[in-house]
Amino acid sequence: MRVLIVDDHPSFRASARTLLESEGFEVVGEAEDGATAVRAAEKLQPDVVLLDVQLPDVDGFEVAEQLARLDSSLRIVLTSSRDRCDYGACVAESSASGFVPKADLSVEAISALVGS
Repeated sequence: MRVLIVDDHPSFRASARTLLESEGFEVVGEAEDGATAVRAAEKLQPDVVLLDVQLPDVDGFEVAEQLARLDSSLRIVLTSSRDRCDYGACVAESSASGFVPKADLSVEAISALVGS
């Protein structure tokens, strides 16, 4: 499974990459903001986007909508240092497959949401 990691913190991107690659996922790229994420998804054509909700230019919910319009088969997993309940109905109403708090990030949690 090909994954694009989108987060504005380099340390989180590095940790997520290590975690995913150790379990056989192929990390095809990283992006630090929403605009870069959309361009990277167009170019790299990942199967899954691990997408931070809080980005410096636009929130992850808007990025998820842009990515879903780009490729309806793309599976998007939102993540944040905040809990899901902090976002109210936004997660359920988004184009994302689901949400995993950064503290609970695991290959199992991602796989459960994207069906791998």
